[in-house]
Amino acid sequence: MPTTKKENVYFGLMMCFGMVVFMTFYNLFTHDLLGRISLSEILTQLILVFIIAALLELFIVGPVAKKGAFSLPYDKSKKVFVILSLAFCMVSGMVLCMSLYGLLNAYISDSLIGESLLENYFSLLFKNFIFAFPLQLVIVGPLVRYVFVKFVKERLKSSLS
Repeated sequence: MPTTKKENVYFGLMMCFGMVVFMTFYNLFTHDLLGRISLSEILTQLILVFIIAALLELFIVGPVAKKGAFSLPYDKSKKVFVILSLAFCMVSGMVLCMSLYGLLNAYISDSLIGESLLENYFSLLFKNFIFAFPLQLVIVGPLVRYVFVKFVKERLKSSLS
């Protein structure tokens, strides 16, 4: 886990990148857009979404989620509880914000289904959360923690020496 501000930025960007890649392809799949849009459009979308998600994670959702997660009543000496509460708060905040981005994107491209904006938002919110939370807990979170500890944290330590 990150211990310095610099490590926290690297860790957040790594986590954000992993989630953006998976969530982008999940949303392309659920909206039947895989194969319909070009690789350059997918890459453009990935870059744009990563920038938005990274800014949200670093400056808004991340600080609020950490404050919220650490204010919950649980045994903070147990790493698994810390990871679960942070994951829940981060995923909840990011899904709330990024589903709004998805709704705006769908509205601009005139691809909303006949439901109201609110119904579309809650539908997106539900679909994104049920995919993002297990994704964070089972795949992206453990992978990013492993890569961070194995490569990034060691390099940052050796560069300080």
